[in-house]
Amino acid sequence: MPCVLPILAMKAFAIASKSGRAPREAAHESVAYGVGAILSFALLGAAVLVLRAGGEAIGWGFQLQEPTAVAGFALIVFAVGLNLSGLFEVPGIGGGDALARRGGLVGAFFTGILAVVVAAPCTAPFMAAALGFALTQSAVVSLLVFIALGIGFAAPFVAIGYSPAWLRLLPKPGAWMSTFRQFLAFPMYATALWLAWVLSLETRPERLMLVLGAALGVAFVLWAVGAAQRSGFLWATAFAWTAILAMLAALAALLPRVDSGAPAGAPVQATTIPSQSYSESRLADLRAQKRGVFVDATAAWCVTCLVNERVALDDARVRAAFASGRIAFLVADWTNRDPAVSALLQAHARSGVPLYLYYAPGAPDAVTLPQILTTDTVLTALAGR
Repeated sequence: MPCVLPILAMKAFAIASKSGRAPREAAHESVAYGVGAILSFALLGAAVLVLRAGGEAIGWGFQLQEPTAVAGFALIVFAVGLNLSGLFEVPGIGGGDALARRGGLVGAFFTGILAVVVAAPCTAPFMAAALGFALTQSAVVSLLVFIALGIGFAAPFVAIGYSPAWLRLLPKPGAWMSTFRQFLAFPMYATALWLAWVLSLETRPERLMLVLGAALGVAFVLWAVGAAQRSGFLWATAFAWTAILAMLAALAALLPRVDSGAPAGAPVQATTIPSQSYSESRLADLRAQKRGVFVDATAAWCVTCLVNERVALDDARVRAAFASGRIAFLVADWTNRDPAVSALLQAHARSGVPLYLYYAPGAPDAVTLPQILTTDTVLTALAGR
């Protein structure tokens, strides 16, 4: 799924760093990553269950509907990019060639957590079915499903760590790792920019500027940390930890001010098909007029949704089919919390986006399209075949 792409840079470097390691060391780091991923899935699943039990209309991916969380993730990913660029090293964890010489259990653990938090909100087809099932079961069964998803998410990485034969296929560590590491910083910067764009749709412009200013401050503090580390002085590690802890305390006080409150704008979509905002009443009106209706449940933070819209829906043949059939295009934007969109998802046994529905003229029910769209799939559904 496209949503996993932002985190692949971290995984690629972590896998490359295993080359030349003792099998036990590689296995331990793989387990640490797996524990982080499984714990992250379990905690996110528990949060969804607790909030839903309290009456909140939320679903999977709720963490990216909170501007404070999006701002925090953007700053974390930006800091990871600075680390990959070699601006600083995390004291006690290390990076680059150091990763090839000593274990990084803490780094592997937090990589697993960050991977899930950033990559999980968009659900793959099988994952959507599992989540839909989980949210209709008891709390114990639901948590077991979330834990199983975490195990599946972490399994390939853990398998590499436990397979000496696979480890031997990896390139041997050397100077190339430093260049590779710096190259992988750029996907992280791109991810930070994407999260900033998502934040611009969730909050007011002045709040976005606050986060951009915080990013500048983070870069300055981490530059100072790196300069101290490169100085070789005995006090460098103590200074680094003090500066990082002070920065985290300042961000903890600053990020809660990044509230929502942005005026409702046009629905998010990556197509040029004329659209309207989804509402239950608007859907009912259009169906009463015997018009075909296509509902696109999407979100700015759902990369899969945006790719589907750009690749499958924004096609000349699809646009012509919408126009010739007078098919209404309703966008159910779930970038921010919206009880109406949450209700739509729940009505179709979904806990997250994307969701594509087509109501043919006069049809009693909607046809649910796959989560991975192609132009032919859309045209077939519109033609009623």
